[in-house]
Amino acid sequence: MTAIPEFEFRTSSACKYNQNDPRCVEVATNVPGKVAVRSSVNGGTVEFSAEEWNDFLSGAKLGEFDVAA
Repeated sequence: MTAIPEFEFRTSSACKYNQNDPRCVEVATNVPGKVAVRSSVNGGTVEFSAEEWNDFLSGAKLGEFDVAA
């Protein structure tokens, strides 16, 4: 039986981790075909397919999710 790999999360270098306000998003891309994102506050995790994640990143780079001032 093949072991199912565990997600290995990492935090963005842009995250300014603060012990008094530990809100960071962590991402894991080590499992083939999957991407997991979790909150450093409550550990809540959401999984995406690699295709969904790439579509999200493309949209973000194009400003699709920018908040209007």
